[in-house]
Amino acid sequence: MAPSSGKATQAKSVAEALHAALPPLYAKQTLAVAFSGGLDSTVLLHAAIALVGAEHCIALHIHHGLSPHADAWLGHCQACAAQLGVRFAARRVTLEMKSGFGLEATARDARYAALNELCQAQSAKLLLLGHHADDQAETVLLQLLRGTGVAGLAAMPVLKKAKKIVQTEPLAPAPSSASNELSYLRPLLSIPRQALQTYAMEYNLRWLEDESNTDLRYTRNALRHTLLPQIGAYFPAYRATLARAAQHAADAQTLLDELAKLDLQRVAAPPNAFALSRSALIMLNTEQTLRAVNLIRYWLRTLGLPAPSNARLENILKQLCTARADATLQLDHAGHRLRVYRDKIWWDRVKLPHHPPCAEGATTPHAALLADASEPSLRWSGPSAWDLPQWHGTLLFTATHNADPAGVPTSLLQLAPLRATPRQGGERMRKAPQGPQRTLKNLFQEAGIPAWLRNTPCIYLGDRLLFVPYLGLNYELAQLIDPTATERVRLEWRASE
Repeated sequence: MAPSSGKATQAKSVAEALHAALPPLYAKQTLAVAFSGGLDSTVLLHAAIALVGAEHCIALHIHHGLSPHADAWLGHCQACAAQLGVRFAARRVTLEMKSGFGLEATARDARYAALNELCQAQSAKLLLLGHHADDQAETVLLQLLRGTGVAGLAAMPVLKKAKKIVQTEPLAPAPSSASNELSYLRPLLSIPRQALQTYAMEYNLRWLEDESNTDLRYTRNALRHTLLPQIGAYFPAYRATLARAAQHAADAQTLLDELAKLDLQRVAAPPNAFALSRSALIMLNTEQTLRAVNLIRYWLRTLGLPAPSNARLENILKQLCTARADATLQLDHAGHRLRVYRDKIWWDRVKLPHHPPCAEGATTPHAALLADASEPSLRWSGPSAWDLPQWHGTLLFTATHNADPAGVPTSLLQLAPLRATPRQGGERMRKAPQGPQRTLKNLFQEAGIPAWLRNTPCIYLGDRLLFVPYLGLNYELAQLIDPTATERVRLEWRASE
């Protein structure tokens, strides 16, 4: 039996929505589709194949292991992709519950992280997500009931750059704006779930039903199955109405972001916007606190960090503006720690303490390791890196030309074992061949290295200090300036993220 004209129109609306939302730039590139096997993603995958061809699509499935049916779902998705003639890739994830995050949030974060990795592996720059009009309405209501701000009420955008936490250390160079960044596309946000079901039935598509979607212990399910039907009885057009409200909130957020960008130009500490000037932030807060709050919220978002609660945000701003200039603040948020040093404010990743085994080693087999739990040693004979996890970093050895003044003769490195030792206090070094001897403490202060970054190893060659991260070579060793040396390597310290 042919579908009724109303049902045919509903099915057609799905294809039209995808065609309208897909940027021309991506039309002939690899389109990744997040494919759970449910109704939404099944329809989206089928419509994408119909629009651009199976050869330009890939179905990506994430196996959480939360459901006893997870293995069967993986098999169903793989078989469905094969039937549709489209490439398929899957990833299993293990959920690690984080403090302050529920199961839903933890699973969502793990799912997106895995999808991002799969997209990178497949060179896909656009990931299609199957969220529809009912999902958008639920999100707006949930955010409203949680008392969220304008950004939350804006709910899900049709097109969005994938969230990526960037390196926030101001001593590091700003990353270039890579052209291969991943974007998320939600082309079905204007399409109700009923239209997706009509589409699936017209094309005889088979989909999975997740038993957890009927579990009323989850807030979204309770809203979907109890509250929304009652709202729909009195406000049949609630989906479109809430979507319009979300668009108004998104427009307002755009204006707030534009204001924050102007304030960031004023408050950012050179050379990039990863760090703020504390004095400039205090001045902005004195003039208008709301603008300072808006700036901090925008700054966090640009760094890929989640927004804290209003109370938490106000506390952060208060401490930043009222603490003494030489005070050491310890404000932790989302696995990061707020740092203040010499009028600069930035976020560092919180690094967990590491307790290494009795011997630490180089990352290549060329090194002979000497076991000493407190003092890792390396007999250097060509490795390119020496991993020192107790200091959260790696010492790199990079070949350079024989006239490089910052190069170490390889013959010198082979005279005695290298030792990585903690600072004891009072160590001295000469940073330039003709320079004076200075204490490490004075050199760190002169270089503007914050106290918490000074917890790095001193690298000794035998019993003589050779290299200190962030300071460089110790030219007390006369062999460093040996003009007859033909092979040299640069020593560089790379801190772990």
